Amino acid sequence: MLRLIPAVLHRVALRLAYVLRRRWRQIRAAELTGVSAILRDSEDRLLLVRHSYGPNVWALPGGGLKRGEAPEAAVRREIREELGCAIMRLQHIGRIEEEISGARHIGHIFVGLIEDMPEADRREIMEARLFPAHSLPQPQGSATHRHLDHWRQWMKGGLP
Repeated sequence: MLRLIPAVLHRVALRLAYVLRRRWRQIRAAELTGVSAILRDSEDRLLLVRHSYGPNVWALPGGGLKRGEAPEAAVRREIREELGCAIMRLQHIGRIEEEISGARHIGHIFVGLIEDMPEADRREIMEARLFPAHSLPQPQGSATHRHLDHWRQWMKGGLP
């Protein structure tokens, strides 16, 4: 249904929804749960995206859970909808409790592999690119930094 709305109007609606949701979270202090995906390709490059809303930073792909949705199902759905990719060897590597927009947020972090070249939906995701892990672009969002730090610790075997 949302695909019937022209992309430019969809992006305007997303920007407005981002501002309203941020304000609502600050007022209500509602707890949210979301997913982030640290995805690599066959050349071991990491996938980062730029959203059509919010701060102009590089971020990990992901999104929020729908009511009753499991985190693994949510991450697969988000990546398929926004980037047209399927995830292989998906693994949950942790959960981070953080604060976003003045409200508690539980972020489930996943790692996985993609075979297909990601293609931004040009609605929610404006740009999707693969980067060598040692040469990630700036600026990155603060949640991206936290989630990548968690992944690096996991890679070193430093997490339970």
